[in-house]
Amino acid sequence: MPLTEPTALDLRDALRRREVTATELAEAALARIAERPDLGAFVSVNAELALADAARADARMHAAADPRDLPPLTGLPTAHKDLVDVLGFATTHGSRAVPHRLADSDDPIAATVRAAGAITLGKTQVPEFGIAAYSENSVAAPAANPFDTSLTAGGSSGGTAAAIAAGLIPAAIGSDAGGSIRIPAAACGLVGLKPGRGVVPTDRHRGATDPAGAPTMGVSGPIARTGRDAALFFDAILGGHGEPTLAAVDRAEELRGLRIGVSFASPFEEWIEIGFSPEAHAAVAAAATALEAAGHHVEAAAIHHEPQYPEAFTTVWTAGLGRIEFAPGAEELLGDLARMFLERARRTSPEALGVAVEGLRSFAASATRQWARYDAVLTPALATLPPALGAFTALGPEGDYRLQCQWAPQTSMVNVAGVPAVTAPTHWTAAGLPMGVQLIGRPGSEAQLLQLAEQLMR
Repeated sequence: MPLTEPTALDLRDALRRREVTATELAEAALARIAERPDLGAFVSVNAELALADAARADARMHAAADPRDLPPLTGLPTAHKDLVDVLGFATTHGSRAVPHRLADSDDPIAATVRAAGAITLGKTQVPEFGIAAYSENSVAAPAANPFDTSLTAGGSSGGTAAAIAAGLIPAAIGSDAGGSIRIPAAACGLVGLKPGRGVVPTDRHRGATDPAGAPTMGVSGPIARTGRDAALFFDAILGGHGEPTLAAVDRAEELRGLRIGVSFASPFEEWIEIGFSPEAHAAVAAAATALEAAGHHVEAAAIHHEPQYPEAFTTVWTAGLGRIEFAPGAEELLGDLARMFLERARRTSPEALGVAVEGLRSFAASATRQWARYDAVLTPALATLPPALGAFTALGPEGDYRLQCQWAPQTSMVNVAGVPAVTAPTHWTAAGLPMGVQLIGRPGSEAQLLQLAEQLMR
């Protein structure tokens, strides 16, 4: 499907040529946001703050002898998930059970994006505490899919993905602890990069393990409509000199000769039935054809996952809620899924949590060893087209979680392993809905994965 809006790089070029101002871009984006309340993409918008930041960007642009010497995202409009503190904005975490405090400073990733020059317009919709593969909560309207607003935009970066796919903003940084960048990117026909553990400097404060000793799963990464835009934002949060990832993606046609394994294996299939739709198979077939045409060798991969994964992952995934301190009576305001997760966390003994941690460590070692036989492993990004809004919650909390694992059965395993992965659209249905694939890479292969995404989209 052709792009109908300027890319982030198009907008940056126009800013640097002084054909448009940051203020004009911010005003246009704010107007588009106001026109699309049906998307539920934004929880809050602060035009006054955004336009003040844009005016400062324009002043820097005007004073610069060469605009190319300015920070890489100067003047570009963007947004942050409502899990991230951004100066001047309230953070709700998608929950009525915690205070919605006005942030007096930026979280590290928001500070990095600000230092890179981007203009924050608002906060985007998420599931409660970011724990679900869809972005619905009791705080604000659900994030709807721009290609069919009766369907979910995915989660937890669902509001961000909806905003980008609808052309409200050109690109943004999301977070991904179990698929939260890749799931909504795939649902909305975008490129989503989950970097490897510790690759992004602001993620390193989390350490390599979480408080329970399990592998740290959450990372920050870009969501965009093209591989080049994702590379632009990825380079910006790396904070190094130059734009090496963007330069590599610009030479994507030179990448040839990789060995790529195709796998439909999911670690959840020991627990629940996993079925991939015809659209998912079509997306993988289209990707395989495109990759072979680009000069790579594509073959079936025999991947076998350890059976303890579903119980181990779920135990560790839910443990984080048990570390939140709720005010008296606040737990009654939790949504059904969060309440179930909290109750499970409190029932889990330290010994059982320790067993789960060791199970994930064993899984990570096994999966990484098997994937390493290939330069990249190709999987469906999602098992089916996006479910309808409300489809998850209608099943009750247990059915809700089961459907999430069936819809995105191959994303969380990559977080546990700590390696990078990218999603990109490769197939469009007759109704105009996107379907994409995931490519899992070796440690340090983020630039190569974005090159492959660019090859797929070209």
